[in-house]
Amino acid sequence: MLKQQTKLPVRLYARLSKDDGDADKESNSITNQLQMLRYHAKEKGFEVIGEYVDDGISGTTFDRPDLNRMIKDAMEDTRPTGIMVKDMSRFGRNNAMFMYYVEEIFPNNDILFIALNDDVDTRFDENEMMPFKSIMNEYWIYVNTLDKKS
Repeated sequence: MLKQQTKLPVRLYARLSKDDGDADKESNSITNQLQMLRYHAKEKGFEVIGEYVDDGISGTTFDRPDLNRMIKDAMEDTRPTGIMVKDMSRFGRNNAMFMYYVEEIFPNNDILFIALNDDVDTRFDENEMMPFKSIMNEYWIYVNTLDKKS
């Protein structure tokens, strides 16, 4: 269980799918995500200790350079720390992998997870909708694939 701290160190993560942006340069959406995350981190009294970006990479894969670097950095940190994203789909759209990280890896390494737009904050127990939202994020990929085939 995370111990109370005055300023929780957090890492901010932003991602944009290859279908939504230009992988050659940081997109406006990435910039907007980071601005939003910085603002909320400041409002919550968190200390931002890193920003990680995967621009142009699908959320269906968890093989993303900055995602992997961020998780490695968080796991190697000796203090309780947090990961903050705009919404759960920015972290990933694969339900099994998402739940594995949020229910196994993060709690076992004193890493909390915050998804702002989904009202998910693993410091609290009111996250009953998180598995359902994760499944819906994965379902979005299926529906989007069907739309492209039509």
